[in-house]
Amino acid sequence: PLLPEARAGADRMIERLSSLPADPAGRKGLTSAGCYPTVSVGVVGDQPNAMKLTRRSEYALLALTYLGRAATEEWAPLGRIAEAQAIPLRYLEHIVAAMCRAGYLVSSKGQHGGYRLARKPSEITIAEVIRLFDGALAPVESVSKYFYQATPIERETKMLAVLGNIRDYVARTLEGTTLADIL
Repeated sequence: PLLPEARAGADRMIERLSSLPADPAGRKGLTSAGCYPTVSVGVVGDQPNAMKLTRRSEYALLALTYLGRAATEEWAPLGRIAEAQAIPLRYLEHIVAAMCRAGYLVSSKGQHGGYRLARKPSEITIAEVIRLFDGALAPVESVSKYFYQATPIERETKMLAVLGNIRDYVARTLEGTTLADIL
């Protein structure tokens, strides 16, 4: 069974994602120091960060949220997205380029150009966006389904089972949550 602390941590992350405000003035934590601010998802022992979201994945989710709320036929200039979601423009340029390559966004050049979603919001899961920028959803690589790597914890099969349960819960929750769900 999943540790209650891990379930509560994952629930807090989903709650945070689903409650992102449309107005960036109310958002807190995006200006914290360091290159990779995190969102705590699980608690294993006294370690509060079993999984972390990087600033890249947070900004990607914010940009997708903005575009998901925009009219489907409207092109949103990059500067407008950056300003509305309080994302540094130069940083956002790299993020949207990756999302275009991954097929989440399409772009148009010119005076009335910009970006818009390439798929319906109901077809983009939170899990796939996080995996694009952060890799595995698993707390350790040895229980990851898509990013498996051997780790020392594999010697402890019961511990591996617990970590696998955490991975399953987080993955099931994030894979079952689409961009449409958080708009």
